[in-house]
Amino acid sequence: MLSLPPRLAVLATLVALVFCGAARAETSDVETTWRLLDYIAVDYAGAVSHGSVLSPSEYAEQNEFAATVAAKIAALPPKPERQALATEAARLQRAIADKSDAEQVAAIAHGLAAALLATYPVPLAPNKVPDFARGAALFGQNCAACHGDAGDGHGPDAVKLDTPPIAFTDAERARQRSVFALYQVITQGLDGTAMPSFDGLPTDDRWALALYASHFAFVDAAAAEGERLWRQDASLHRLVPDLKTLIGTTPAALASKIGQDKADALMAYLRRHPETVTQQQTGSLSLVRGRLTESLAAYRAGDRQHAGELALSAYLDGFEPVEPALGARNRALLERIEGAMGDYRAAIQSGENADALADRVQVLDDLFDDAEASLSPNAASGLSTFLGAATILLREGLEALLIVVAMIAFLRKAERMEVMPFVHAGWVGALVAGFLTWVVATWVIGISGASRELTEGFGSVIAAVVLLSVGIWMHGKAQADQWQRYIRERMAKALSGGSAWFLFGLAFIVVYREVFETILFYAALWTQGNGGVILAGALSACAALALIAWAMLRYSRRLPIGKFFTYSSWLMAVLTVVLAGKGIAALQEAGIVSIAPLRLVPRISLVGLFPTTQTVAAQLLMIAALAIGFGLNRRKVA
Repeated sequence: MLSLPPRLAVLATLVALVFCGAARAETSDVETTWRLLDYIAVDYAGAVSHGSVLSPSEYAEQNEFAATVAAKIAALPPKPERQALATEAARLQRAIADKSDAEQVAAIAHGLAAALLATYPVPLAPNKVPDFARGAALFGQNCAACHGDAGDGHGPDAVKLDTPPIAFTDAERARQRSVFALYQVITQGLDGTAMPSFDGLPTDDRWALALYASHFAFVDAAAAEGERLWRQDASLHRLVPDLKTLIGTTPAALASKIGQDKADALMAYLRRHPETVTQQQTGSLSLVRGRLTESLAAYRAGDRQHAGELALSAYLDGFEPVEPALGARNRALLERIEGAMGDYRAAIQSGENADALADRVQVLDDLFDDAEASLSPNAASGLSTFLGAATILLREGLEALLIVVAMIAFLRKAERMEVMPFVHAGWVGALVAGFLTWVVATWVIGISGASRELTEGFGSVIAAVVLLSVGIWMHGKAQADQWQRYIRERMAKALSGGSAWFLFGLAFIVVYREVFETILFYAALWTQGNGGVILAGALSACAALALIAWAMLRYSRRLPIGKFFTYSSWLMAVLTVVLAGKGIAALQEAGIVSIAPLRLVPRISLVGLFPTTQTVAAQLLMIAALAIGFGLNRRKVA
């Protein structure tokens, strides 16, 4: 490493300090200017109404603040946009001098504040979710004496103050104020009042305090209604997609999009439960990072079991919720992260060196950066959404379609049409069950990551076992004389009731498994908007699947019976191997099956091939069973 001569080092340090000091001064001036603009937007209505001055002292204060805003903007570092800011500041001064309507002044002030932050950015949101309970404790320690325990401005010390403390329960004021605005006041204090600066508190505490103070204006009943709306209407998630939006949005601004009652209810809920926002998409990745950090710390402390539990929680509770959205945007990245997280859990189980484990966490952290970029609203386009919606349905629906169509074709060949309703009832029932799953997941309890993986895993394994027996049976009937003998034996009676229900169960299992997965993907896509594009993609996929089904049924009618059973048996064999691999992989992700990585095996999820000993062993076991079954069939013919 190169080192500077002592004099140059001292000079460089002084220059750095000057620049750092200048940066801090600029940030402070921007924050102060923003706070003044927010104050004007909220309090001007108390000074002027319909062109008449209601309070001369407050009106004088509004003029003073507007002049301060103009002066501070003029003193900011030169940028091309600064002149436009100065023009708007002058426009604000004229509007106040002319005693314009409160709505006009508020609009100018809010617009100037937004433009100011766009030109001179300052941190607008906390690095992690504010702790509401911590905010309540801090409020009791630092604020309740003046503002009152209920935030109504009637604390025991309020009567001693020349300027009455703010009543946070005032809904009209609260609708004009963001959590960010409260954070600014808490950080810098309020000139001319007894409100001190709490800059000495840690940043996280100030954010928690601001969030808690913001909730008083909205009652618990409104919060309950907000929770119902949030669960019921996924389109609301697009209006508050992340913590930064929640912190910076005022209820009044939200009301312009969804109405005041809904806005009040939604803000009442989300300000009490900010973690709800972070559980969406990229916010959930913060939970993943946190759990992996805790897992590594536990591993270094010698608690391997707890480290493994935290690693599993990182996947199921943190990464699983974003899987559908990421899969629609970047399937390759999704599979890389899944593989890396599985390898991390396997490394814990095998007792890998802690430093090597830390390197794995760093690699995952880089992958999560890529995931956040892929999940950002700007990364989505109409074309990518359309392709995502279409490919998801095609990929998830094709396996189920192949199996159900093969069952229908078989019944037609066997002339057992009386059993056909059982097959149709199976796949239709799966669609109905899928719809009910969506209702439950959306409005009632939600679906945990573990529940999702267990459903996929056990569904795949059961389907694989069933298809194994079906494939071997079909292969045994591939010879024409074998089929004729079967027809003669069964000609006098229809398939038994047990066989019919067997077909119903198979149709239900294979279709519900795919419907379940598709629902989760589409629910994630829908929250990102472009509903029309999503529907267009889904309809295109449905048309393609319908065409495939038609072609299969039409071609199967022309096939000689022997070839039909030969092709069908091999189709069932392939799907058996695919589902076996996918099922074990899902159970590994749920923590039911351990993970032993295989370095030389590629990951090809489309065919159920995953680089672990357990998944490959399951597929080899199915291949061996099929080989034995097919071999015994050939010996019977011989």
